[in-house]
Amino acid sequence: MKQICFTAVTVFCFLGRLLFGDEEVTVSFRSDIAPILLDSCLACHGPKKAEGGYRVDTYDQLLKAGDSGELPIAASPEEASELLRRICSEDESERMPAESEPLATEQIELIKRWIAAGAKFDGQIASQSLELVVPPAQYADPPKVYNEAVPIAAITFSPDGKLILTGGYHELLVWSAEDATLVRRITNVGQRVFGMAFSNDGATLAVGCGEPGRSGEVRLVDFATGAIKGVVARTGDVVLDVAYRPGTQELAIASADSTIRIVDTETLQEIRTIASHADWVTAVAWSDDGSLLVSASRDKSAKVYGGEKGELLASYLGHGSAVRGVSILTDSKQVVSVGTDRKLHRWEIENAKKVAEINLGGEAYKLLRNATNLFVPCSDKRLLQVDLANNSVAHEYKGHSDWVLTACCQPTIAGEVNQLQLASGSFDGEVCIWNIADASIVRQWIAKP
Repeated sequence: MKQICFTAVTVFCFLGRLLFGDEEVTVSFRSDIAPILLDSCLACHGPKKAEGGYRVDTYDQLLKAGDSGELPIAASPEEASELLRRICSEDESERMPAESEPLATEQIELIKRWIAAGAKFDGQIASQSLELVVPPAQYADPPKVYNEAVPIAAITFSPDGKLILTGGYHELLVWSAEDATLVRRITNVGQRVFGMAFSNDGATLAVGCGEPGRSGEVRLVDFATGAIKGVVARTGDVVLDVAYRPGTQELAIASADSTIRIVDTETLQEIRTIASHADWVTAVAWSDDGSLLVSASRDKSAKVYGGEKGELLASYLGHGSAVRGVSILTDSKQVVSVGTDRKLHRWEIENAKKVAEINLGGEAYKLLRNATNLFVPCSDKRLLQVDLANNSVAHEYKGHSDWVLTACCQPTIAGEVNQLQLASGSFDGEVCIWNIADASIVRQWIAKP
């Protein structure tokens, strides 16, 4: 389906150029060529699988000969280019893409024109992966009505506490916390949403999203208008969590490409990349004063870094299985972490040694800490509140009928007296709003338009 849609767009653009007589329009590697390579060539000629020793995952690699020794793109347009010969070949044993339909005539014509014009690179970094070279996508509008609910991997209250946001299909769904009506739909975000965080001033919403195994990014949304202010931390796999550093515009971004990126959301510039984990980084959290950052990973570890420079301060390996949630406690001396071992671990940052352990009963996901309150979403359909004073489960929030994946706490609004509420989302797309005082359900619904 993606190939069909891309081909249709390519045909439309190509015919438009002909109809309007714009024969001099330059073919762009970023906009025209890289998407063809991504959709039709990368599966067989990428960094993990390079048939014939040939790779197309970057512009630099595209120019390098494979095992045959033939130059894919000739130095001069007048010379023969092996890439062009192979995609135009009528011999199925030679034609690329192999064991697949040939490229559309319009796609081949774009590649011909690009090579004839000198095969120029119009990106910034020739060694950058194709996923990052291609301009940020303008996603198609989501369906008006969903046949099935989307699993809720991220949920948050609006800064005023009156709305609840959940991820949909290429969109954010904004619900009234008062009566569960759908208030707004914010479109043009990644296929699935895995993390959300409001900036310290409440004006910008950072949305960690992507298409599993293919692409990931953070979209910065102007919450008042729904406009996309910027796209940062683009990667070849999904972004799993985001967290603003207290008192700053710095955003920590956890990705399935095993990295943590720190980005300045005002300038859209990357401050640093932390590559300390060996597998997906599933969660990130800052200390209350922003001096420390902690991460969780599928590599069975949790790690603490200096907030200013990103230096590694501690690694905790006590889980022995994937870690999915982390939080630095208020004293900035201890961390709590959870994961697939169904236990909450409490450990010292100074020596990375465990000081307490709590059996949870289910696999645990991203932790929610609000001051001294700690909440743990679990796969056994419960949301747990942990008493950190005596290291025990204080309350069980029961009412979901599927895995509880995420939770958020209603912001405390200055000058308003209200009964603090909690919201949680589950794998079957259900939202529950809870009264924290007695763990009772205030409202619940399936977050599906």
